[in-house]
Parts: sequence; C-alpha cells; structure tokens
Amino acid sequence: MAQPLVKKDDDRDDEADYSPFLGIEKGAVLQEARVFNDPQLDPRRCSQVITKLLYLLNQGETFTKVEATEVFFAVTKLFQSKDIGLRRMVYVMIKELSPSADEVIIVTSSLMKDMTSKTDMYRANAIRVLCRITDGTLLTQIERYLKQAIVDKNPVVASAALVSGIHLLQTNPEIVKRWSNEVQEAVQSRAALVQFHALALLHQIRQNDRLAVNKLVSSLTKGSVRSPLAQCLLIRYTSQVIRESANNNQAGDRPFYDFLEGCLRHKAEMVIFEAARAITELNGVTSRELTPAITVLQLFLSSSKPVLRFAAVRTLNKVAMTHPMAVTNCNIDMESLISDQNRSIATLAITTLLKTGNESSVDRLMKQITNFMSDIADEFKIVVVEAIRSLCLKFPLKHRSLMNFLSNILREEGGFEYKKAIVDSIVILIRDIPEAKESGLLHLCEFIEDCEFTYLSTQILHFLGIEGPKTSDPSKYIRYIYNRVHLENATVRAGAVSTLAKFGAMVDTLKPRVFVLLRRCLFENDDEVRDRATLYINTLGGDGAVVETGEDVKEFLFGSLDIPLVNLENSLKNYEPSEESFDINSVPKEVKTQPLAEKKAPGKKPTGLGASPAGPPSTVDAYEKLLSSIPEFANFGKLFKSSAPVELTEAETEYAVNVVKHIFDGHVVFQYNCTNTIPEQLLENVTVIVDASEAEEFAEVASKPLRSLPYDSPGQTFVAFEKPEGVPAVGKFSNMLRFIVKEVDPSTGEAEDDGVEDEYQLEELEVVAADYMLKVGVSNFRNAWETMDADCERVDEYGLGPRESLAEAVNAVINLLGMQPCEGTEVVPNNSRSHTCLLSGVYIGNVKVLVRLQFGLDGPKDVAMKLAVRSEDEAVSDAIHEIVASG
Repeated sequence: MAQPLVKKDDDRDDEADYSPFLGIEKGAVLQEARVFNDPQLDPRRCSQVITKLLYLLNQGETFTKVEATEVFFAVTKLFQSKDIGLRRMVYVMIKELSPSADEVIIVTSSLMKDMTSKTDMYRANAIRVLCRITDGTLLTQIERYLKQAIVDKNPVVASAALVSGIHLLQTNPEIVKRWSNEVQEAVQSRAALVQFHALALLHQIRQNDRLAVNKLVSSLTKGSVRSPLAQCLLIRYTSQVIRESANNNQAGDRPFYDFLEGCLRHKAEMVIFEAARAITELNGVTSRELTPAITVLQLFLSSSKPVLRFAAVRTLNKVAMTHPMAVTNCNIDMESLISDQNRSIATLAITTLLKTGNESSVDRLMKQITNFMSDIADEFKIVVVEAIRSLCLKFPLKHRSLMNFLSNILREEGGFEYKKAIVDSIVILIRDIPEAKESGLLHLCEFIEDCEFTYLSTQILHFLGIEGPKTSDPSKYIRYIYNRVHLENATVRAGAVSTLAKFGAMVDTLKPRVFVLLRRCLFENDDEVRDRATLYINTLGGDGAVVETGEDVKEFLFGSLDIPLVNLENSLKNYEPSEESFDINSVPKEVKTQPLAEKKAPGKKPTGLGASPAGPPSTVDAYEKLLSSIPEFANFGKLFKSSAPVELTEAETEYAVNVVKHIFDGHVVFQYNCTNTIPEQLLENVTVIVDASEAEEFAEVASKPLRSLPYDSPGQTFVAFEKPEGVPAVGKFSNMLRFIVKEVDPSTGEAEDDGVEDEYQLEELEVVAADYMLKVGVSNFRNAWETMDADCERVDEYGLGPRESLAEAVNAVINLLGMQPCEGTEVVPNNSRSHTCLLSGVYIGNVKVLVRLQFGLDGPKDVAMKLAVRSEDEAVSDAIHEIVASG
C-alpha cells in the first residue's frame, strides 16, 4: 500500500510533509474526469482520477448537484472496462456518491448483472453497493439473489451479503427478518468470517425477543461454533443472557457459567481472554468463580505479545477494585511488568499493585515507582498519584513514606492537571490522617515557594488558612505566606492577605505580628489587596494587641456562605439602588433545580407551566407574591418552600394538570396549574376535589376555584390544608378535577350558554418528608460540621437491603431526605464497595442540618449505611433518623 505521507527530502528539516494529493483542486480533477468518456479507456489513468475524487470527498469537499450527477454518469460508463482493479474503484465511487433515486436506476441493471456474474469479486462488491444505494422497492426485487448469496459457497460473497443485511436491518427490518433460515444455515458455515457475520446478523434479528436469544445461545453453546471471532461474539451474548437471568432470578446456579469456563481452554487467545473478561464482569461474581479466569490472565501477563499483556493487566486492574484479594496471586508477575517497554502496561501494573499490595510491600513498591515516574506521560502519572492516595488511606501508618514520595514528585516538572492531582491528594491525606497534617502542610508551603500556577497557590493558601492555625506551632507558616505578598501576582497576594488575617483571628498570640504585616499591605499597588488589608485590620480590632477575637469575627472570616452564589448574583443584579441598603437575608437559600421537562404531545402546543408568558410564576419570590395576594392564604405567614411541578396527567390527554406544593409552617397549599387542550371547549368554575382520607394530619381549610379556562390558556386553582405547626406531616391525596364544560363554535369562538357538569380523574399526590427540607449547600462541609454543636449529633446504622448498585442506594437516600449533596459526593465511582456522601439543607423552622452518610456493600448486593446527623436542634436530628427508618 502506498504511503500517503512521506518526506520529499530528508536532508532538509524545514521541508513540509509531501502528499501526492497536495494542492489538488476540485475544478482540475473534474476536468480530468473527462477521461471516463474516452473511447479507449486507460484503466490506470481512470483509477488515479477516481482516487483523487475519493480524496476530495473524504476531505469534506462538497460537489454541487450538477457536478455530482456529471461525475456519476461518467463513472457508470466505466462498467465497459473488464479491468478488475478499475471495477472495484467504480464500486467504491458509486457508494461514496450515494446517487438519488432517479439516478440509481441507471446503474441498477449493471450491478444486478455483476451480482449474477461468474467473477466472485464482482458479485461480492455488487451486493455491497446495491444494498447501500437501494430503496425498499428495489430490495424486494433482488431479495432472492441476496438469500442465495448468504448461503453461497464462496465466503467472500456470503460475508458481503451478511454484512449488507446488518446495514439493511436498520432501514428495512421486515425484509431482512425473512432471511432467518438462510442466516441460520450460514451460522453453520466452515468459513470463520461467514460464521462471525451470520451470528451477528442472527442476534440482531432476534435481539428484541429475549426467549429467542436464550434459545440461540443455548443451541450454540453446545459446540457448533468454530470461528474464534464468532466464539467471542457468542461469549458476549452469553454474558448478556446471564445478566438478564440474574435480574429475574435471584436464586439458583448461574446459567451458562460452565460454557464460559470451558472457553478458557480454547486454542484461540482472543476467545480465552474474552471468556476471562466476561467472568470477571459477572454481577456478584464469587472468588470461586473468579479463580479460573484469574489463572488464565496470570499466564497472559508473561506472554511475549504486548497486546495480551496489556489486556490481562487492564482486566486485573478492574478486578482489583472489587476483589483485591483474588488478584494478589498475580503480584509477582505484575512486578516484573513495571519495567515493561510499553508504558501503558507498566502504569496499569503499578496501579494494580498499589490496590492489591499489603503494608509490608509498600516501601519496595515506592522504590520501583520512583525510577518509573520520570519515563511516563502526565496522564499516566495522574493515575499513579490517585492510586498512591488510595493506598495511603488504606494503610495510614505508611503516610510518611507516601507523603514524601508525593512531595518529591511535586517538585519535579509537570503540567497543571498533574500538579493539581498531587496537591488534591496531599490535601485529602491531611484531612483524613491527623498525623500527616504538619508534614503535609510544610510540603505544600515549600511547593508554593516555586509554584507557577495561580490556581494551585490560592487553593493551598486557602487550605493553610483553615488548617494552619490548628497546628501545634502556627507561627512557622507565616513566613511562607508573607513571602507570597512580595513575590507573586495580585490574585495570589490577595489570597495571602486573607490567609494572614485568618491566622490573626484564630491565634491570639500571633495577632500583633499579623497586624504589622497587614499594615505593610496598605501600600500595595493592587486595589483588591489594599481593600482586603484595610477590611481585615478593622475587622480584627484590638489595634494589634493580644486579645481574644470575637466569635462574630471568626464567623465572618471562617463561616461558610449559606446561600448559593448564583442566587446572590441574581439578587444583586435585580437590586435597584435606593435609600434601603441591600439585605442579604432577602436572597433565596434554596438551590435552583432544572425546571421540569415539558411534556409535548405531537402537534400540540406546550402545556402546563411552559404554555405561555401568562402562565404561573416559577420562582419562590413570585410564588410568595401570588399567594399573599389571595385573601384566603394571606395570613399563613412566610412561605418556606415551593416544590417543583408534579404532573398529574399523561402527556396526550384532554386536560393537562400539574401541581406545585407550597409549604408553610402550619399549612400546605396545592396550586393546580390547568390547561385545556381541546379547542371546541370552554371550562368554567374549575375546582379540584381533594380526598385527604389517607392524610390524617391534614384538614382542608380553603379553596379558590378558577372561573374560566379557555383553550390553551393556563389557569390556576388552589386548595389549602391546615397541619400541625412545624411538624413534617406526610400523606397521600386523591384528586378529581371538576368543572362545567361548554361547547365553543369554531367559526365564531363563542361558547354556548348552557354547560354540562363533568369530572376528570387525576393522579394521586403525596406530601413526603423531603418537601419539608430546603436544598441549601455549604462551601466547606468539614468546617460547617465542626462548627455545629456535637451535642445535637445523632448516629445510627441501617440495612438498606438488596440494591442494584451502591449508586442506586445513594440516590435513593438523597431523594428520600431532599437535601443538597456537597463537594460532588453524590457521584459514586464505578465498582466502589464503599462510599461517603455529604448532604446539607435547611429543615422546616429554618433549622440548618448536615448529614454524613457512609455506605458499604454487605454481601453481594445488600447495602449497609451509617447515618450521622448534626443540626441546630437535636429534635430535628432525631426527625431525620425517623425519616430514614420509616423510608
């Protein structure tokens, strides 16, 4: 095959790469295409011109309709030539041009003639082209030939027909499904490629029929598949059947496991690996089931083929996440791979060893990794750093050697992402291993002395301000921080000033020295640095004397902002300057969620909340104004929370209704947003009859009907319930829409005088515990947790029973409590067997609540959970536990 890119002259470094297609223009090539019309065709010249045309098409060049038609008709004349090479180029060109329906007719007869030719190469390619450019009408005419081709003795022809069938299944499934008998016969073919393509097509034909797939797998696992490629496909289909049967049948032996285990003894390496990988990925796989697969993968680790070594170590790396003990037998073989020439293999070997190694092997591994780190790219280094972090959390006693390793590589050359991964790892180790705090902080201080990344410098300075004052000798960090004021850019200088102020606030003995340093910052060039220094000098007070800093000052410097920044930004934008100053308490505390996706019926306009600008308001402020303007609800007090709209009707029904739950201390108001989707009807006196027999603590106190509901004009009707004040009462409500319906004359738009009373059943509505919790995030969970009274902490353990995954259990508890996940802890890493999730919120009565959830797998699928709650009121902490216990 000719290389498209070669050096024209290796002696000249400044010479550009040379391509035979360099500088070709569409116009010139179209002129050259006239050779297709010559009476005496030159096959070599014609092939070169087609190659140029294909190059232009693949480079994104577009041909006009006229140009494409001219080229197409010119190419069709090349069917006169008997040159096999040129004929193959003609097939490719016709496929790429994708002619329109009226042009296809021109080549159909030529292609059908080739399809029945005695030359197998013509037949195979003609089938591929015809199936690519044909439509359903023509397909029925050539269906007989395609069926014959599927069972043809020549494997090239049979494969071409089967691959074409796979493509046609997307556009003409009914026709292809009629070929099942021929495809079934092709599955028994002795040709490896034919068997592979036939099995792929047969599975696609039957994929929506689970029973048919089961029968297919059952029949083929008995040993009729000879092709290694087809055997790999069969292993994948078998794994799919095993997964589905495990979901439907919790008990009993795993079906087809013996087949997978038998494939481990196959003579083809690809089949052995596919079977081993399939076994390792089985849901709830046991150590006994894993053993034969691990043994095979261990043999691959010492293979002379890099691809086998890579495949084996990558699979073992995944297994080590869930079954580290099962992989320990391979550790000796993996240690030899650390020096492998292929850096990807070496990286995977290192990270697997870090997951499976024991405490005694840590030091030996560290020595090997030190030599290895300089030879690999940053993306591989990040993987190693994350593995070392996990190892340090697993063996806290080894923190000294692991922390030294991280600090050494932190000083070496590397990009931002790599350095950030190391800094994040050190920060996590400092937070989770108390003994590592002082050495870790000093390593970070030394790093910022020569750090080129502003983001990392400010992150470390912020972290120093939180953790530094709590150490045994905070004064040793002051020098590193103050150096930043002189030697860095304005952003880092501003961060350093804030950190100095935190030391002054938290460590009273350092306050005089901090005052001196802050006063020097008053002469800074940068406004931000000067303003911060001025603010902190006035805030700390005491004129630099050794006096205790007030709690309100500490709260100002260290306290978390308990309102979302997006809400604060919006409130500041909407603030109109006046005599009244901006009140931060007026900023909504609830985290804005995505609006409910609109459900649209085909051909209908949007219904519900998104119907028109005249629809109901969607923000908390607007809801509060709306409710306070209704006399029946005006004395209910301050609105605590409004839920997202809950749909009470299907998407394509006559009436679209959703409901918003408004929560007050002693009341709940249901706002039913109604839309009439029938043009010939006018609804009047619209009310919702609510049955609260399954909500014993609620009593209906008021309702506000909707006088008129014309077509496609949203309106609201309200029903209010009283409940015990401050109590998170829950219950289920049945809803019935009642109204008077009047016919509307389509020509005049006038409604009839007389109407008929009618009812429409709506879905049930529930008030749940999560409705009494506002999603309010905290910027620093750990600080917020430590500042909250430990006497109000309640801890208990719960069994959550069998779950599909750890992620499903985490989401279920978050949804049950209705709280805001913090620091991205709602995301559970793949194959994790334990996870910690942090939540924050404000409970009814404006009580701040923090929750720490620790999940772990107890057995194959059972999930256990430890729940720790801190709040400003111990009764609320107990209430959170009651919600989980009853949920």
